[in-house]
Amino acid sequence: MYKLVILFFLLVLPAFAAPLKLATFRADVTPPVGAPLCGGLVKPVAGVSEPLLALGVVILSDEKPVVLCAVDWCEIRAGDHVHWREVLARAAGTTQERVAVHSLHQHNAPIGDAAAHELLAGCLAPPAVLDIPWAERALQGVAASIEAAVKNPQPVTHIATGQAAVQQVASNRRIMGPDGKVAKMRLSSTKDAAMRDLPEGLIDPMLKTVSFWNGEKKLAVLHYYATHPMSYYGDGMVTYDFVGTARERRTQDDGVPHVYFTGCGGNIAAGKYNDASKEARVRLGENIHAAMVASEDKPQRRPLAKIEWRARPVLLLPNPEFPEKRMLKVAENPATAAATRISAALRVGFIRQCAAGVPIQFTSLHLGDDVCLLHLPGESFLEYQLYAQQQRPDGFVATASYGDGAPGYIPLEKSFAEGGYEPTQAFAAPESEKVMRETIAELLSAK
Repeated sequence: MYKLVILFFLLVLPAFAAPLKLATFRADVTPPVGAPLCGGLVKPVAGVSEPLLALGVVILSDEKPVVLCAVDWCEIRAGDHVHWREVLARAAGTTQERVAVHSLHQHNAPIGDAAAHELLAGCLAPPAVLDIPWAERALQGVAASIEAAVKNPQPVTHIATGQAAVQQVASNRRIMGPDGKVAKMRLSSTKDAAMRDLPEGLIDPMLKTVSFWNGEKKLAVLHYYATHPMSYYGDGMVTYDFVGTARERRTQDDGVPHVYFTGCGGNIAAGKYNDASKEARVRLGENIHAAMVASEDKPQRRPLAKIEWRARPVLLLPNPEFPEKRMLKVAENPATAAATRISAALRVGFIRQCAAGVPIQFTSLHLGDDVCLLHLPGESFLEYQLYAQQQRPDGFVATASYGDGAPGYIPLEKSFAEGGYEPTQAFAAPESEKVMRETIAELLSAK
C-alpha cells in the first residue's frame, strides 16, 4: 500500500506544477544634463531626444523566476553588470545567475563602469566615465519597477515565433582585401558613396521575434537583430536611436510591451545605408519597424508548458598584448588623450575582473522544446550568432549580445591577424573563440 501511495504522488505531482506566469516592467534610465555619455568618449548630456528605458520580462514558474532585461545604455560592464544582476535578482525573488541584462549599445547613452571611473578619479585631470550616484538611483528605479510587476503577473499559455528580413540596415564593417587582411572599415555611417556602394558582406538579415500569450491575449514581445544600433552620435543628445524608435512605435501600435535585444553586432553596422543624416535615422527606424511587423504577421504559435534556464560561468582570459602595468601608466598620464585614458581604464577593469576570478555569465532560456534564447557578453562577432543557429537547425534560436561589456569586442581568433579596428578593442585573448564556441554549444545542446 505504501509503495502505491508513493507511485500515485510521483504520477500526479507534475500535474500540480505551478503554471507559467509573466510580468513586464519598464523604467526610465535617462542620464541628467552634464552626465558622461559613452563612458566619456563623446560629448556629455546636453539634452534628451528620447528618454532611455530599461525594459523586460520576468517569467515565473515552479522554479526561481527568470529576468530578461534590455537597457538603453551603451554598455554595462564588469562589477556594474554583476551589481545590476544582483539588485534585479533581489527585486524579482531570484538569484543573479537567472538574470540576463543586455545593453542596446547606441552611443549617446551611458556606460556603466564605476570601477573605471574611480580608477581615473584617483589620477590627475581625470576624465569622467559615469555619474555614479545617478546610475545607482536609475538601477534602484528598475528594481522598483520589477518589484511592482511581479505582484501582478499574468498566466502564459502560449508562445509564438516569427522572423522577417530587414531591408537596407545591416552591413559588415570589415571590408577584406585580396591579401586576406582588412582593407577598409565601414563603420556606422559614411558620406563616402563609394564605401556605401560596396557589398553588404556577411550579415544575418533576419529579425527574430518571440511573443508571449495568455490564450488569445498577447502579453509581451521580444525582438532580436544584429547590428550596431546608431545612426549618428556625439552631439550630446540622449537617444535610443533608430532601433528604439521602431520598438516604441510597435509598443504604441498594439499597446503591448515590445523589448529589443541587439544581437551579435560586433562587426556589423548600418554604414552601407547610413550617411549620418537625420533622414537616414528615420529611414533606418522605418525599416526595422517594418521587419518587426512582418515577423509577427504569420507567427508560429505553440503551447508553452515548460521552460529551462541554463547558466555557465566563464572566464575569458585577458589579451596579453595589453598588460595591466602598461595600461595603468596610460590611464594615469594626464598628457594622454582622454579617450585613450578611458579605454586603458576599461581594459584594466577587465584584467582585474579576470584576476579576481569573477566569471562572466553565459545563459540560455529554453521555451518548450524548440525555442532557445541565448545571452552572450561583449561585442560578439556575428559569426557566433550564426554558429548558435547551427546548433539547433530545426529549432528557433534568437541571440542577444552586449551582456557584460567587460571583454569589449569578441572577434574570431583569425580576426587578430586580419587587422581592422575591432581587435584593437578586444580585451579578451584571441583564444577566446574556442571558449565561446564550446559554451554556446553546451548552452544550446538538445538534452
